[in-house]
Amino acid sequence: MEKDVLMLEKKILDALKTVYDPEIPVNIYDLGLIYEVDVDDYDNVDITMTLTAPNCPMADGILKDVRDRVSEIQETKRVNVNLTFEPPWDKSKMSEQAKLELGFL
Repeated sequence: MEKDVLMLEKKILDALKTVYDPEIPVNIYDLGLIYEVDVDDYDNVDITMTLTAPNCPMADGILKDVRDRVSEIQETKRVNVNLTFEPPWDKSKMSEQAKLELGFL
């Protein structure tokens, strides 16, 4: 059972890495916008995430992409995306690869 959960979590992370903010050429996972992914015993998924700015004009599209991409995974049941701005996003949350791609290293 634990192996199945780990496999599903990996599929979810892989799906999240296909979602991009159209204004930034790095996926939202490597940008550090995903704060938590929780899969319950029934394969329902709760994702807590943020955006680079509270007034992001692409917010609705990004949230829809996250929900749609994770929902495409056959094993998932319900997908809920929670948007938060606590703690606020900053560049320190980015992966080393993202910092390198964006010229912060």
